[in-house]
Amino acid sequence: MSQSIEQLLDLQQATLVSLSRLLEQEKAAIVERKAGEISQLATDKLALIHKVQQQDHLIASHPNREQLTASQDLAVRVEQIKTTVARCKEINEVNGEALQRAQLSFHKLNNLFQQSRGKQQMTYNSEGVAQNIRSLGTNIKA
Repeated sequence: MSQSIEQLLDLQQATLVSLSRLLEQEKAAIVERKAGEISQLATDKLALIHKVQQQDHLIASHPNREQLTASQDLAVRVEQIKTTVARCKEINEVNGEALQRAQLSFHKLNNLFQQSRGKQQMTYNSEGVAQNIRSLGTNIKA
């Protein structure tokens, strides 16, 4: 039995609400820097987005799709869905920017560590020329 256009709209709205909640969880995981959780949420997010796309295809190919504009009730529901989609896009963009900032911070910190490590390994030879020595003190035979 085929689903009615109303059932498909309800399903689409429920999936988008789930996606919105998941995006909020993703935002919290980004703030708390929980890499494992961020990765799992990203996988779940892609699955929900795929589900939204499938539902959208079912709605677009439904034999009663013309009712979406003809019926005032259905038109209102479509607008609610569009509003939820816009909210999801906005949260996702914020999350993406936060992830980019976190990644930049990580790279800066990593560079500082590498620079610090390089300074600890620097020494001078008998001619006064600076050298990076990785084995400094490890080849002593006492």
